[in-house]
Amino acid sequence: MSTEQKKPARYTITAALPYTNGPIHIGHLAGVYVPADIYARYLRLTNNDVAFVCGSDEHGVAISMKAKKEGITPKDVIDKYNGIIKKSFHDFGITFDNYSRTSAEIHHKTASEFFTTLNEKGEFIEETTAQLYDEEAKQFLADRFVVGTCPKCGNEEAYGDQCENCGSSLNATDLIHPKSTITGAVPTLKETKHWFLPLDRHEAFLKEWILEGHKKDWKSNVYGQCKSWIDDGLKPRAVTRDLDWGIPVPVEGGEGKVLYVWFDAPIGYISSTKEWAAREGKDWEPYWKSNDTKMVHFIGKDNIVFHCIIFPAILKAHGDYILPENVPANEFLNLESNKLSTSKNWAVWLHEYLEEFADMQDVLRYTLTANAPETKDNDFTWKDFQARNNNELVAIFGNFVNRVVVLTHKYYDGQVPSGTNFSSVDKETLAKLKEYPEIISSSIERYRFREAGQELMNLARLGNKYLADEEPWKLIKTDEERVKTVMYVALQIASALAVLSEPFLPFTSAKLKGILQLDSITWGDVAEKEALIASGHEINKAELLFRKIEDKEVQKQLDKLEATKKANENANKEVVAQKDTITFDDFSKLDMRVGTIIEAEKMPKAKKLLVLKVDTGLDTRTIVSGIAESFKPEEIVGKKVIVLVNLAPRALRGVESEGMILMTENAEGKLVFVNPDEEGVNNGETIN
Repeated sequence: MSTEQKKPARYTITAALPYTNGPIHIGHLAGVYVPADIYARYLRLTNNDVAFVCGSDEHGVAISMKAKKEGITPKDVIDKYNGIIKKSFHDFGITFDNYSRTSAEIHHKTASEFFTTLNEKGEFIEETTAQLYDEEAKQFLADRFVVGTCPKCGNEEAYGDQCENCGSSLNATDLIHPKSTITGAVPTLKETKHWFLPLDRHEAFLKEWILEGHKKDWKSNVYGQCKSWIDDGLKPRAVTRDLDWGIPVPVEGGEGKVLYVWFDAPIGYISSTKEWAAREGKDWEPYWKSNDTKMVHFIGKDNIVFHCIIFPAILKAHGDYILPENVPANEFLNLESNKLSTSKNWAVWLHEYLEEFADMQDVLRYTLTANAPETKDNDFTWKDFQARNNNELVAIFGNFVNRVVVLTHKYYDGQVPSGTNFSSVDKETLAKLKEYPEIISSSIERYRFREAGQELMNLARLGNKYLADEEPWKLIKTDEERVKTVMYVALQIASALAVLSEPFLPFTSAKLKGILQLDSITWGDVAEKEALIASGHEINKAELLFRKIEDKEVQKQLDKLEATKKANENANKEVVAQKDTITFDDFSKLDMRVGTIIEAEKMPKAKKLLVLKVDTGLDTRTIVSGIAESFKPEEIVGKKVIVLVNLAPRALRGVESEGMILMTENAEGKLVFVNPDEEGVNNGETIN
């Protein structure tokens, strides 16, 4: 049953291992890493023992696919992206206690020992089954090397392990009309031996543990997906694959096979914890084997089954390990109403954001938290990013802090004044301030990070309202003593913001603590201490915590996405098949000349036709061209064009057309002139 109400002795927090087949984008951040970091930072601030672990997932088909596509080795791929990912996380302020790699020796050893232990205990079954095989590539097709039609929703681009449209977990052999992503060939079925984890043996345990034990404390999207899987009846799941990239199956008969990435990857949390503990001189085992440890997995919704059913079944089968107390999986984040896609470059990449918006990590953290897809898919837009920054971080949080610090220097040379004769408003404001640690804690501990972030902003709103109501800039002329109390109260709120903002806005928190010269206030102090910042304490001068984001900066990002969209459309556009082969003599019969359009007008009662006068260098002739839907007559007068001049004349709606102008078509279906717009190219020049 849930132990949610007991105080744990320690916390093990895991964040989904990112595939090293590409950089980190905002979907990864919103789904996993920002909420996980908020949670870990909060727990440390409240004096808990925390192991926050992650690492690069460097095995599996995604890596092999990337390597094949780029013509390099899998090791080249993982080394490149592990470096980019690790640096991005560090620069963004994700505070992993350890970030490892599944290619590390300690991980290979840990995963191999896990497999061997379970195999010796008889927890696997060996089966020879028919698997999809690419005859052209001469290899078995692992899940992501197969695409086809999803049998559940009809999506024609489902992968062999999962349909990303409906979220269903699949086997490659479930797909309708499967084809190999390596060669495009239709695969055949070929027999091969694999080791399977019989999930059906664990069905009773999973029903009791999840459906009864976590009915009230797990998120509905997580609980619902688990219930659907269990209700459908669990089936054996392969834990090995026919691949040449991964951890070799460490038993006799396993030659040429590797551990399936979804067996190997979650064990990466354990090996990462071992790596951290060895470095820090700690014992790793209590973080994974002690019942007074609370373990929480942060993942996206596409990983729910693996973390809530398959990995717990593996841990249970082993026998020595605890199970996760919660798996607060998020839904997906979209970008400008379209699904994020690494392969299609439809993303906001973290390493690029950090370059283009230098020192603005917290703006992205805040926006992703405010828009977190906690209960349903949500959308990131650059306009919303700008509005969150300008209307909330700048206008509310930053404005309040700036006014407090500037006025403290203006009136008291940067020294905190004494508070005396507190009014009922002062007392109510300070009492309300002391409630915020518990309010925010409650939201965080229920994994409602969006709600928690808005409560932090409500504290800044409390400060703004207090200043606006008391108007110390006016009161200073009539009641200097009263202003001292007002500024004292406002400085307490600013100090509370410096502490409580750390999980959400860590860079801002550090800057604000520097301005206020705070170094030892804890989360608990905000509720318990009478004064967070004492009278007579000297503060530094104001610095802007946030800057406004201008329209041109947002437009630059939108233009970047539009360029990506056009590139994708061009890549997906079907190329017209080559016509029948001709001889050079056939080609030489064509007489193509450079010409200039000197007149253009619409043909009456014809939607598509323009009547053109063209100077061909030989003569001025009439050409009727079907380009009226792409160009206005006035746009093309003076345009240099290529003309086929020896085409037999043809009457079109009573006008004799004496040639043809060469055109092509762009991705949007708009006609484009094939033209020689270089200086010195004269009318009548021939095209060879």
